[in-house]
Amino acid sequence: MRLSSNFRNPCMIRSDAPLSNEQIASVAPSIFAEEAHNSRSDRYLYIPTVKVLDALRAEGFEPFMACQTRVRNTDKLEHTKHMIRLRHANHIMAKEANEVILLNSHDGSSSYQMMAGMFRFVCANGLVLGDCSMDQKVRHSGRGDVISDVIEGAYEVLNQFNAVDDQRECMQQLKLRPDEQEAFAMAALAYRYDPKEGPAPVTARQLLAPRRVEDYDNDLWTTFNRIQENTIKGGLRGRNKQGRRATTRGVNGIDQDVKLNRALWVLAQALRTQQAA
Repeated sequence: MRLSSNFRNPCMIRSDAPLSNEQIASVAPSIFAEEAHNSRSDRYLYIPTVKVLDALRAEGFEPFMACQTRVRNTDKLEHTKHMIRLRHANHIMAKEANEVILLNSHDGSSSYQMMAGMFRFVCANGLVLGDCSMDQKVRHSGRGDVISDVIEGAYEVLNQFNAVDDQRECMQQLKLRPDEQEAFAMAALAYRYDPKEGPAPVTARQLLAPRRVEDYDNDLWTTFNRIQENTIKGGLRGRNKQGRRATTRGVNGIDQDVKLNRALWVLAQALRTQQAA
Protein backbone atom coordinates (compact mmCIF):
# COMPACT_ATOMS: atom_id res chain seq x y z
CA MET A 1 0.00 0.00 0.00
CA ARG A 2 1.33 3.42 -0.96
CA LEU A 3 0.59 6.08 1.63
CA SER A 4 1.32 9.74 1.03
CA SER A 5 1.03 12.98 2.93
CA ASN A 6 1.72 16.60 2.02
CA PHE A 7 4.67 18.10 3.89
CA ARG A 8 3.06 21.52 3.38
CA ASN A 9 -0.17 20.23 4.85
CA PRO A 10 0.37 17.73 7.68
CA CYS A 11 -3.40 17.62 8.14
CA MET A 12 -3.90 15.52 4.99
CA ILE A 13 -3.44 11.86 4.11
CA ARG A 14 -4.01 9.99 0.84
CA SER A 15 -3.56 6.32 -0.03
CA ASP A 16 -3.98 3.97 -2.99
CA ALA A 17 -5.74 1.55 -0.63
CA PRO A 18 -8.71 2.22 1.71
CA LEU A 19 -7.73 4.16 4.82
CA SER A 20 -8.37 2.85 8.31
CA ASN A 21 -9.83 4.96 11.09
CA GLU A 22 -6.46 4.97 12.82
CA GLN A 23 -4.73 6.38 9.74
CA ILE A 24 -7.38 9.05 9.30
CA ALA A 25 -7.30 10.04 12.97
CA SER A 26 -3.53 10.66 12.77
CA VAL A 27 -4.10 13.72 10.55
CA ALA A 28 -7.79 14.61 10.99
CA PRO A 29 -8.89 14.04 14.58
CA SER A 30 -11.93 16.30 14.10
CA ILE A 31 -13.57 13.47 12.13
CA PHE A 32 -13.76 11.53 15.39
CA ALA A 33 -15.14 14.27 17.64
CA GLU A 34 -17.50 12.78 20.21
CA GLU A 35 -19.57 15.94 20.57
CA ALA A 36 -20.04 19.38 19.07
CA HIS A 37 -17.74 22.23 20.03
CA ASN A 38 -18.81 23.95 23.25
CA SER A 39 -19.62 27.12 21.31
CA ARG A 40 -22.68 25.42 19.76
CA SER A 41 -26.14 25.92 21.25
CA ASP A 42 -28.69 23.22 22.11
CA ARG A 43 -30.34 23.79 18.74
CA TYR A 44 -27.23 22.57 16.95
CA LEU A 45 -27.61 19.04 15.58
CA TYR A 46 -24.39 17.11 16.08
CA ILE A 47 -23.70 14.85 13.07
CA PRO A 48 -20.90 12.41 14.03
CA THR A 49 -18.71 12.09 10.95
CA VAL A 50 -17.14 8.81 12.05
CA LYS A 51 -20.57 7.15 12.36
CA VAL A 52 -21.44 8.40 8.88
CA LEU A 53 -18.12 7.09 7.59
CA ASP A 54 -18.69 3.64 9.11
CA ALA A 55 -22.23 3.56 7.69
CA LEU A 56 -20.94 4.48 4.23
CA ARG A 57 -18.32 1.73 4.49
CA ALA A 58 -21.15 -0.74 5.10
CA GLU A 59 -22.71 0.52 1.86
CA GLY A 60 -19.54 -0.16 -0.14
CA PHE A 61 -17.87 3.27 0.10
CA GLU A 62 -14.22 3.39 1.16
CA PRO A 63 -12.12 6.45 2.13
CA PHE A 64 -8.93 7.13 0.16
CA MET A 65 -8.18 10.68 1.28
CA ALA A 66 -8.87 12.68 4.44
CA CYS A 67 -7.88 16.10 5.71
CA GLN A 68 -8.91 18.88 8.05
CA THR A 69 -8.30 22.61 8.14
CA ARG A 70 -5.35 23.95 10.05
CA VAL A 71 -6.47 26.18 12.91
CA ARG A 72 -4.69 28.75 15.03
CA ASN A 73 -7.16 28.26 17.86
CA THR A 74 -6.12 24.87 19.22
CA ASP A 75 -9.42 24.71 21.11
CA LYS A 76 -11.08 23.90 17.75
CA LEU A 77 -8.47 21.41 16.57
CA GLU A 78 -10.72 18.41 17.23
CA HIS A 79 -13.90 20.03 15.87
CA THR A 80 -12.81 21.96 12.78
CA LYS A 81 -13.91 21.47 9.17
CA HIS A 82 -12.80 18.24 7.53
CA MET A 83 -13.03 16.44 4.19
CA ILE A 84 -13.12 12.77 3.20
CA ARG A 85 -12.99 11.49 -0.39
CA LEU A 86 -14.62 8.07 -0.84
CA ARG A 87 -14.95 5.68 -3.77
CA HIS A 88 -17.62 3.08 -4.18
CA ALA A 89 -16.48 -0.51 -4.68
CA ASN A 90 -17.68 -0.37 -8.30
CA HIS A 91 -15.27 2.48 -9.15
CA ILE A 92 -12.12 1.72 -7.16
CA MET A 93 -10.14 0.22 -10.05
CA ALA A 94 -11.19 2.74 -12.70
CA LYS A 95 -8.54 4.79 -14.54
CA GLU A 96 -10.32 7.93 -13.37
CA ALA A 97 -12.22 6.98 -10.23
CA ASN A 98 -15.45 8.78 -9.36
CA GLU A 99 -15.49 9.94 -5.75
CA VAL A 100 -18.04 11.14 -3.23
CA ILE A 101 -16.58 14.11 -1.36
CA LEU A 102 -17.81 14.50 2.21
CA LEU A 103 -17.50 17.80 4.11
CA ASN A 104 -18.47 18.40 7.72
CA SER A 105 -17.46 20.21 10.89
CA HIS A 106 -18.40 20.15 14.55
CA ASP A 107 -17.82 23.84 15.27
CA GLY A 108 -20.49 25.43 13.07
CA SER A 109 -18.10 26.36 10.25
CA SER A 110 -19.99 24.29 7.65
CA SER A 111 -23.08 22.23 7.02
CA TYR A 112 -22.77 18.55 6.18
CA GLN A 113 -22.18 18.39 2.42
CA MET A 114 -21.57 15.77 -0.24
CA MET A 115 -20.43 16.53 -3.78
CA ALA A 116 -19.14 14.75 -6.85
CA GLY A 117 -15.43 14.37 -7.47
CA MET A 118 -12.93 12.39 -9.49
CA PHE A 119 -9.41 11.11 -8.87
CA ARG A 120 -6.95 10.93 -11.77
CA PHE A 121 -4.38 8.22 -11.04
CA VAL A 122 -1.95 9.44 -13.69
CA CYS A 123 -1.31 12.65 -11.75
CA ALA A 124 -2.57 11.65 -8.28
CA ASN A 125 -4.89 14.63 -8.41
CA GLY A 126 -8.39 15.06 -7.03
CA LEU A 127 -10.99 17.05 -8.97
CA VAL A 128 -14.29 18.54 -7.80
CA LEU A 129 -16.93 18.22 -10.51
CA GLY A 130 -20.34 19.78 -11.02
CA ASP A 131 -21.72 23.04 -9.64
CA CYS A 132 -23.04 23.70 -6.14
CA SER A 133 -26.64 23.05 -7.22
CA MET A 134 -25.72 19.34 -7.38
CA ASP A 135 -24.50 19.19 -3.78
CA GLN A 136 -26.33 17.18 -1.15
CA LYS A 137 -26.58 19.01 2.18
CA VAL A 138 -27.78 18.11 5.67
CA ARG A 139 -28.08 21.08 8.03
CA HIS A 140 -26.97 20.98 11.65
CA SER A 141 -30.50 21.69 12.84
CA GLY A 142 -33.74 19.77 13.31
CA ARG A 143 -34.01 16.09 14.04
CA GLY A 144 -34.51 12.83 12.16
CA ASP A 145 -32.49 9.89 10.91
CA VAL A 146 -29.42 11.85 9.87
CA ILE A 147 -27.31 8.81 8.98
CA SER A 148 -29.97 7.53 6.56
CA ASP A 149 -30.26 10.99 5.02
CA VAL A 150 -26.52 11.11 4.45
CA ILE A 151 -26.38 7.63 2.89
CA GLU A 152 -29.26 8.57 0.61
CA GLY A 153 -27.35 11.72 -0.31
CA ALA A 154 -24.25 9.68 -1.16
CA TYR A 155 -26.26 7.59 -3.62
CA GLU A 156 -27.73 10.79 -5.07
CA VAL A 157 -24.17 11.93 -5.77
CA LEU A 158 -23.44 8.56 -7.40
CA ASN A 159 -26.47 9.03 -9.64
CA GLN A 160 -25.01 12.35 -10.80
CA PHE A 161 -21.96 10.64 -12.24
CA ASN A 162 -23.85 9.55 -15.35
CA ALA A 163 -24.39 13.22 -16.24
CA VAL A 164 -20.83 14.12 -15.24
CA ASP A 165 -19.42 11.27 -17.35
CA ASP A 166 -21.44 12.49 -20.34
CA GLN A 167 -20.03 15.98 -19.88
CA ARG A 168 -16.50 14.60 -19.61
CA GLU A 169 -16.92 12.63 -22.86
CA CYS A 170 -18.15 15.75 -24.63
CA MET A 171 -15.13 17.66 -23.35
CA GLN A 172 -12.79 14.91 -24.56
CA GLN A 173 -14.21 15.18 -28.06
CA LEU A 174 -13.99 18.96 -28.25
CA LYS A 175 -10.68 20.21 -29.66
CA LEU A 176 -9.53 23.70 -28.70
CA ARG A 177 -7.54 26.17 -30.74
CA PRO A 178 -4.44 27.67 -29.07
CA ASP A 179 -6.22 30.98 -28.51
CA GLU A 180 -9.14 29.19 -26.82
CA GLN A 181 -6.78 27.32 -24.51
CA GLU A 182 -5.04 30.57 -23.63
CA ALA A 183 -8.37 32.27 -22.92
CA PHE A 184 -9.27 29.43 -20.54
CA ALA A 185 -5.92 29.75 -18.75
CA MET A 186 -6.21 33.56 -18.54
CA ALA A 187 -9.65 33.23 -16.92
CA ALA A 188 -8.22 30.72 -14.42
CA LEU A 189 -5.39 33.13 -13.56
CA ALA A 190 -7.85 35.98 -13.05
CA TYR A 191 -9.81 33.84 -10.59
CA ARG A 192 -6.76 32.54 -8.73
CA TYR A 193 -4.95 35.88 -8.54
CA ASP A 194 -7.06 39.03 -8.23
CA PRO A 195 -5.95 41.40 -11.04
CA LYS A 196 -6.65 44.36 -8.71
CA GLU A 197 -3.78 43.20 -6.50
CA GLY A 198 -1.27 43.19 -9.34
CA PRO A 199 -0.11 40.86 -12.12
CA ALA A 200 -0.27 37.11 -11.65
CA PRO A 201 3.06 35.50 -10.73
CA VAL A 202 2.91 33.12 -13.70
CA THR A 203 1.62 33.18 -17.27
CA ALA A 204 -1.24 31.43 -19.03
CA ARG A 205 1.32 29.41 -20.98
CA GLN A 206 2.70 28.01 -17.72
CA LEU A 207 -0.78 26.89 -16.62
CA LEU A 208 -1.17 25.11 -19.96
CA ALA A 209 2.16 23.31 -19.77
CA PRO A 210 1.73 19.49 -19.47
CA ARG A 211 3.55 17.66 -16.69
CA ARG A 212 3.48 14.26 -18.40
CA VAL A 213 3.10 12.63 -21.82
CA GLU A 214 -0.54 11.67 -21.15
CA ASP A 215 -1.51 15.35 -21.02
CA TYR A 216 -0.18 16.33 -24.45
CA ASP A 217 -3.51 16.92 -26.15
CA ASN A 218 -5.62 19.91 -27.10
CA ASP A 219 -9.08 18.62 -26.17
CA LEU A 220 -11.07 20.51 -23.54
CA TRP A 221 -10.89 17.75 -20.90
CA THR A 222 -7.09 17.50 -21.08
CA THR A 223 -6.76 21.29 -21.13
CA PHE A 224 -9.01 21.54 -18.08
CA ASN A 225 -6.93 18.96 -16.22
CA ARG A 226 -3.62 20.66 -17.06
CA ILE A 227 -4.88 24.02 -15.86
CA GLN A 228 -6.45 22.48 -12.76
CA GLU A 229 -3.34 20.57 -11.74
CA ASN A 230 -0.94 23.46 -12.33
CA THR A 231 -3.21 25.85 -10.44
CA ILE A 232 -4.00 23.58 -7.48
CA LYS A 233 -0.61 21.94 -7.00
CA GLY A 234 1.48 25.05 -7.61
CA GLY A 235 5.24 24.68 -7.91
CA LEU A 236 5.48 26.98 -10.95
CA ARG A 237 8.36 29.44 -11.08
CA GLY A 238 7.48 33.07 -11.63
CA ARG A 239 7.79 36.49 -10.03
CA ASN A 240 5.91 37.96 -7.09
CA LYS A 241 4.35 41.43 -6.91
CA GLN A 242 7.73 42.93 -6.05
CA GLY A 243 9.29 41.38 -9.15
CA ARG A 244 11.35 38.87 -7.21
CA ARG A 245 11.64 35.24 -8.24
CA ALA A 246 9.06 33.05 -6.52
CA THR A 247 7.37 29.67 -6.76
CA THR A 248 3.58 29.43 -6.71
CA ARG A 249 2.07 27.78 -3.66
CA GLY A 250 -0.26 24.84 -3.80
CA VAL A 251 -3.86 25.22 -2.67
CA ASN A 252 -4.13 23.29 0.60
CA GLY A 253 -7.16 24.82 2.31
CA ILE A 254 -10.43 22.90 2.01
CA ASP A 255 -12.56 25.93 1.12
CA GLN A 256 -10.02 27.30 -1.35
CA ASP A 257 -9.60 23.89 -2.99
CA VAL A 258 -13.33 23.38 -3.49
CA LYS A 259 -14.01 26.94 -4.67
CA LEU A 260 -11.14 26.95 -7.16
CA ASN A 261 -12.01 23.50 -8.49
CA ARG A 262 -15.63 24.60 -8.88
CA ALA A 263 -14.65 27.78 -10.69
CA LEU A 264 -12.47 25.88 -13.17
CA TRP A 265 -15.27 23.39 -13.81
CA VAL A 266 -17.71 26.23 -14.50
CA LEU A 267 -15.20 27.81 -16.89
CA ALA A 268 -14.76 24.50 -18.71
CA GLN A 269 -18.51 23.99 -18.99
CA ALA A 270 -19.01 27.53 -20.28
CA LEU A 271 -16.41 26.93 -22.97
CA ARG A 272 -18.02 23.62 -23.88
CA THR A 273 -21.46 25.24 -24.16
CA GLN A 274 -20.07 28.09 -26.25
CA GLN A 275 -18.42 25.67 -28.67
CA ALA A 276 -21.60 23.62 -28.99
CA ALA A 277 -23.72 26.69 -29.84
